[in-house]
Amino acid sequence: MNPRTQTAPLLFDTPKDRSKKDKQLDVLKLAAGNLEKSAGFVDGLTEILGLLDSHCDLVMGRIDFLEGALDVGREIKAPGSERFQDPLVDEAVQVSIQEVLRTWKAKMLPVPSFDGTRFHSTFQLDRQLQLYTLTQPIKFGERKMGTLTAVKVCHGSFDPKSEQSFLGILCAMIAQSAMINRFYPDHEMTVVPIPVVSGKPPFDRSHIIGNSKAMETLFELLHQVADADTTVLILGESGVGKELIAEALHKNSSRRAKPFIKVNCAALPETLLESELFGHEKGAFAGAHAQKKGRFELAQGGTLFLDEIGDLTAGTQIKLLRALQQREFERLGGFSTIKTDVRVIAATNHDLETLVETNQFRQDLYYRLNVFPLHILPLSERKTDIMPITDFFIEKYRKIHNKNIRRISTPAIDMLTSYHWPGNVRELENCVERAVLLTNEGVIRGHHLPPSLQIAESTGVEAGSNLKTMLESMERELILDALKSSKGNMAKAARELGLTERVMGLRARKYHLDSRNFRKPGLHA
Repeated sequence: MNPRTQTAPLLFDTPKDRSKKDKQLDVLKLAAGNLEKSAGFVDGLTEILGLLDSHCDLVMGRIDFLEGALDVGREIKAPGSERFQDPLVDEAVQVSIQEVLRTWKAKMLPVPSFDGTRFHSTFQLDRQLQLYTLTQPIKFGERKMGTLTAVKVCHGSFDPKSEQSFLGILCAMIAQSAMINRFYPDHEMTVVPIPVVSGKPPFDRSHIIGNSKAMETLFELLHQVADADTTVLILGESGVGKELIAEALHKNSSRRAKPFIKVNCAALPETLLESELFGHEKGAFAGAHAQKKGRFELAQGGTLFLDEIGDLTAGTQIKLLRALQQREFERLGGFSTIKTDVRVIAATNHDLETLVETNQFRQDLYYRLNVFPLHILPLSERKTDIMPITDFFIEKYRKIHNKNIRRISTPAIDMLTSYHWPGNVRELENCVERAVLLTNEGVIRGHHLPPSLQIAESTGVEAGSNLKTMLESMERELILDALKSSKGNMAKAARELGLTERVMGLRARKYHLDSRNFRKPGLHA
C-alpha cells in the first residue's frame, strides 16, 4: 500500500511495477548529475531531496549542516515539506539528529504513539503502518559536516538495512561534492539553529570553528558554565584562541548586555597595570593629572578578561586576590572602597601549578582563579579541525582581498594537515591569508603556502631535489587537481590545462594517475 493518495509524477517512463532498488539506483544517478550540473550546490541538494520525495515514498526530508562546516546555511528541506507538519514527527527527527551528532553513526527511530488519522493533507496513512525517521551522518573521512534525515513509512517492502545503505551512499556523494564546492557560497540562507530536545538553548559558538571530539567536549563545558558567575581559567598554548573562548562565554551569559573588557597582563609594567585594573586618583603619581576609572569599574555588571594572568607581578597578585575575594578595591592614591560586580575570566599559556611550586605565583590566587579550568588542546592534537578552520579563513580573506578562490588542491591539504602548527590557529590564519594573496588562479596550491609547510613528506619532493624534480612535482599537482575537478574526464581536464587530450593522457601515465580513480566517490591519487 502506497502511503500517498497523490503521487508526484515520476521522471521515468517505466512500468508501474518497477522495483525499489531500480528507483534507488536512478535517484543516485540523477543525484550525481544534479550535484555536478546544477546552478549551485544548495540547488543540487534541494533537487536531491525532491528526488527522494518523488521516487522513494518520502514523507519528509531535510539536510542539516553543522555551523561553520559549509557556507550554505544550516537547514535545507525537501520541496513541499511545509505541507506536512506534526509535533510527534518533529520531535522524533530532532532526537535522531542529536543522537547522530553525538555518535556520528546512522540512526533509525520509530515515531512513538503514531496515529495515522492525524494526517489530513496529501498523505493518507493506514492506522497499522509505522513512521520511521532515518538519519545518516554526512562526513568526508574525519571531516564532519552534518546529517540527512528521511521520514518514511514502514510497509510491505520496507527494509531498514537497504534504506540505510542507500542513504549512506547518497550522503557520501553529498560529502564529496561538498569538498569540491565548499568555496561556492551560492545561496544566502537564514541560519536556523537545530533545537535541543531538552529545551535548553544551544551554545552560540560564534566564530569558534571545530568539530573534533576535543572541541565538542569543550563546547559541552562552555554550555554548562556560560550562564554562571563562576570564575573561569582558560589554559592553552599561545594562538589557540583563548580570547575567542572568553568572548563566547560572555555572549552566552546573562551579562551579555554589559561590557566585555580585556586586559593583557603581560603588556604593561606593574605600576601601569595596577592603574589599568583599579584606576587612579588625580595626583596619585607623576603624570596623573585627572581621575581615571580602572578596568574593574569599566566592566561593572559585565565580564573582565585577564589575559596572560601568569605574568602578574607579586604586588599586583595580592591586590587582584582581594578584588576577587572581597569584591572591592581602591583606586591608586584613593581611600574610598569601591564595590565591584564583575565576572572574571583569566587565561594563560603558563603552567600555573609549576609557578606556584617555584613561588612565582600565589597559591591562594591560583585556587581562586582555578574554580572552573578549561583546557584548549593545541591544533596539532585536533587535526580534524584544521580544514574547517582553513575554510573559514579562506572565505574571510577572499572577501577582504576580493579574490575568487574556488578550492584548495589535494597536495596543499596534505601539507596543512601534516604540519605540526607550533603557532596554532594564529599561525594557520597567517598562512591562509598569505596563500589567498599569492594565488591568481582561483585555486590554492602547495607552492602558495609558506616554505615551513613545504616539507618533503607533503610535497613528494625529496630533500636536495634539483629544479627538474621540483617542476615535475608541480606538474603532477596541476594534473591531479585537473582530474579531480573534472571527475576523471580527460577531455575536460585537458581543456582546463590548455593541453591536447593525447598530451594529457601521456602526462597522466607518466605520473601514474588513472582517470578512472577520480570517477568513484572517495578515491584520491
